[in-house]
Amino acid sequence: MNERYEPQSIEARWQRRWEEAGTFRAGSRPEAEPRYVLEMFPYPSGAMHMGHARVYTIGDALARWLRMRGHDVLHPIGFDALGLPAENAAIKDGRHPAERTAENIVSFRAEMKRMGYAFDWEREVVTSDPSYYRWNQWFFVKMLERGIVYRRQGKANWCTGCMTVIANEQVVDENLCERCSSPVVEKVIPEWAFRITAYADRLLAGLDGLTAWPERITTMQRNWIGKSVGAEADFALVGGGPKIKIFTTRIDTIYGCTYLVLAPEHPLVAQVTAPSQRAEVDAFVARMRRTEAVERTGEGAPKEGVFTGAHAVNPFTGEQVPVWIANFVLAEYGTGAVMSVPAHDQRDFEFARKYHLPIRTVIQPAAGGRTPPGDALGAATTEDGVTEGSGPFSGLPSAEARTRMSEHAARGGFGQATVRWHLRDWGFSRQRYWGTPIPIIHCPTHGAVPVPLEQLPVRLPPQALITGTGEPPLAKVPEFVETTCPTCGGPARRETETMDTFVDSAWYYARYLSPRDETQPFDPALARRWLPIDVYVGGPEHAVMHLLYFRFWHHVMHELGLVQEAEPCRRLVTQGIVNGSDGRKMSKRWGNVVAPGYMVDRFGADTVRLFMLFAAPPEKDIDWSDEQVDGLFRFLSRVWRLFVAKQGAFDAPEAALAQAAGPWLELRRRTHRTIRKVTEGMEGDLKFNTGIAALMELVNELMGLEPRADAERAAVREALLALATLLAPFAPHAAEELWHEVLGPAARDRLLAEEPWPAFDAALCLSDSVTVAIQVNGKLRGEVSVPAAAGEAEVRARAEADPRVQGYLAGKALKKVVFVPGRLLNFVVAG
Repeated sequence: MNERYEPQSIEARWQRRWEEAGTFRAGSRPEAEPRYVLEMFPYPSGAMHMGHARVYTIGDALARWLRMRGHDVLHPIGFDALGLPAENAAIKDGRHPAERTAENIVSFRAEMKRMGYAFDWEREVVTSDPSYYRWNQWFFVKMLERGIVYRRQGKANWCTGCMTVIANEQVVDENLCERCSSPVVEKVIPEWAFRITAYADRLLAGLDGLTAWPERITTMQRNWIGKSVGAEADFALVGGGPKIKIFTTRIDTIYGCTYLVLAPEHPLVAQVTAPSQRAEVDAFVARMRRTEAVERTGEGAPKEGVFTGAHAVNPFTGEQVPVWIANFVLAEYGTGAVMSVPAHDQRDFEFARKYHLPIRTVIQPAAGGRTPPGDALGAATTEDGVTEGSGPFSGLPSAEARTRMSEHAARGGFGQATVRWHLRDWGFSRQRYWGTPIPIIHCPTHGAVPVPLEQLPVRLPPQALITGTGEPPLAKVPEFVETTCPTCGGPARRETETMDTFVDSAWYYARYLSPRDETQPFDPALARRWLPIDVYVGGPEHAVMHLLYFRFWHHVMHELGLVQEAEPCRRLVTQGIVNGSDGRKMSKRWGNVVAPGYMVDRFGADTVRLFMLFAAPPEKDIDWSDEQVDGLFRFLSRVWRLFVAKQGAFDAPEAALAQAAGPWLELRRRTHRTIRKVTEGMEGDLKFNTGIAALMELVNELMGLEPRADAERAAVREALLALATLLAPFAPHAAEELWHEVLGPAARDRLLAEEPWPAFDAALCLSDSVTVAIQVNGKLRGEVSVPAAAGEAEVRARAEADPRVQGYLAGKALKKVVFVPGRLLNFVVAG
């Protein structure tokens, strides 16, 4: 055995052994309980970074542990290879995105293998491969048949210089194009969309069953789906024209409406604006277009608005109210128009105070007391109560008023009770090259015709000219565009837009089940075995995009009969970010990036893995620390030296364990308590850090022991084998090497990665003695050591014999004794 820990000499060797043995191949244990562990697959935009290393190390530790617990584990990996960054790079340096992506995948794959990740590489998928995106197109056609896919008019960022649609990320500064600095304007263009809103109820209800998802993620999804039960009402414009339809959850307060607010993007803004207000309104609308919705509506954001010069009529009161536009109303929510009741909505109250608009109280507390008139209010009163000043609806509880007012509006033809959703349909077509071609053929006679399934995939033409300007790249390839209609055989044109890359990641987890299947997206029989995913690991930033789309897609696959359960994932683990040593997120901008490959070169993969798992629980952010990494390398070196020093115990007879006594019995107890500690951490909240800390404590205890007799050597051997085995999910290379050193020739054809997880002996986890706190009138006055099974009489006798306690009892009348077995005994005395 080498005297020193040299990871570079062992890690590649064990990686080869695992690969040659097919150790991590899923399906190798058909009789075992299946477990599916998945980390969100990477976009191969360049080298692997520490954020990648953390997410994959968390998932890998769990997958290795589950395999050692006897499960048949599916732990696949692939590459989310299509997307805008590769296309932008191609425009910048003139290289085809397929070429750059392939190079990046080779680099990324090599770095992952150096980390020793237990992936089933035979199941790798790459979304830019036609064998993958063929099934994106298959799903498109199936959804089109069911009315889930449709064509609509959508708003897009149009660069006036490049003469093309650009992504939000490419709009910079004062609404300028990142590439050419030309003005960017909003343009309405045709686009393809998924009718995700048809699944809103199911997506919302499904969250109730996701009890093993972080609450903050399910809360974010609830808010994004945003079910609001309320009513619509139509306000007629003074002077004629289209009516303004508002949506409100508080129709019971409509008699207190003193103004209307339209979103700056509302289609009626231009129509209702008076000529005298045109310049001010246009300037405000332009400024709001440049402002993110979060910035406009966030808590504490200033309320801003402009009067349009128009008035509308309250359909309940006949009163004319002014029409404003304001930053806090979004076109995407409700109808994009709200009635403002400043006495009973804080946002409306602040706006009314700022712009000197009337405030009228129309709700009084149900439990008594009076809300002052609007002019005397210090803040809005937002709770339900009893209506007042509300015409025939006065004196009603708010809930009853909402029902009766909604019915009144429906009878009058100017409104109705309704449900509104914040969720909007998913527009997924892009005027880009590096995405899945949309399988549609436009025929002058038959319109948009889907490509027949047997003709899929529609492949990306490699000769496309990618300039980032003018019409979409696919439109510039006549050989691609010009085709025939599948229905009539006449001349037709292919769709030249491609799919959003969120489509690629919406269902990739299912393709891993049968990645070489050429007849279907995946095998439903394998879906019955492996799905839903047992544990999914990824960043919380995906809460309302990927994670929502992935749930929607699974619901669709459930409808298609491809999967049995409606939800794709039982448990979600969201990991924190890796900051630089300066506390800021690692970024080239801050110059604080640390590359995993560089650290593997210096310290080995196992040290990097240990840092990712020991620095903090998975959900917490961590700050990079060279000192802590060096400390973990020293820990592994210490473990190595421990095994070198205790080689004399490797051949100890196991039968001698029964004779261990004194410190050697205590070592056995420490060993089994460590097994229990690490196991409980893995079973619960993935407390890798506490498990690793327990291993450090075991190493400390072992270091000071010098075994001689067989029983002593056997206790040390048991501890060393447990230590190596418990290290296996965290530092698998060192663990394999050390385990094989202990077992010698007996382990020649075995791998620790395939061995069972150690079981702890519950009896050995118990101590022979416990320390009981002795109190007098609730104050600690001493401690006594007693047998773990000691009863009250024995503990009391020991306590009363303790000189420290006797002083507090002398001359006092004993009233009672409170005893908690194994913990405390309290004398309650008087005098």
